[in-house]
Amino acid sequence: MSIACDISDRQEAERATLQTLEHFGRIDGCFANAGIGGGGRTAFVDRTPEEWRQMFAVNLDGVFHTFQPIVRHMVERAAGGDGFGRLIATSSMAALFGTARNEHYAATKAALNSLIRGLAVEHARYGITANAILPGWIDTDMTQGLQANDKFMSAAMPRIPMRRFGRPGDFAGIAVYLMSGASSYHTADCIVIDGGYSAF
Repeated sequence: MSIACDISDRQEAERATLQTLEHFGRIDGCFANAGIGGGGRTAFVDRTPEEWRQMFAVNLDGVFHTFQPIVRHMVERAAGGDGFGRLIATSSMAALFGTARNEHYAATKAALNSLIRGLAVEHARYGITANAILPGWIDTDMTQGLQANDKFMSAAMPRIPMRRFGRPGDFAGIAVYLMSGASSYHTADCIVIDGGYSAF
């Protein structure tokens, strides 16, 4: 079932959760993957408050709005003896490195990592795990402009030991694992999937 939802709007997130519960009866896991990029076009000194707030409204507040009603459901279910829940969020390598002209994006992702760790510690007693995935350079619509920039690619590609951008399929295994019972003792982690970029 597909439901359109603006995660920056709390009421819409609540509505999507309710509709999901009405249809399936329960929610075992949530992958908070929606987000926007900064584009790296505007210098920090020229960043408007509106641009700053929009980034946080989607990339950080949106995860709060998405997770909170679902975690409430999971905690209530655990009180009845059915303790199980999986929370996963898409973070970014930008949370670990300096990102010129994209500080607002990096800040949301660094905050997201801390949010995940806090959720993991608070909710472990309910059988709920929380982890973040930090992608490196991935071939998506968000990076098409960068991939078309020869200067950027000539600088970035030698830094990636795999010598290619990641693909959506590179995340299927880790996503399935983190959502499954196999990861029941794996929580509070920020997992880097970057083709070796951060190690080189």
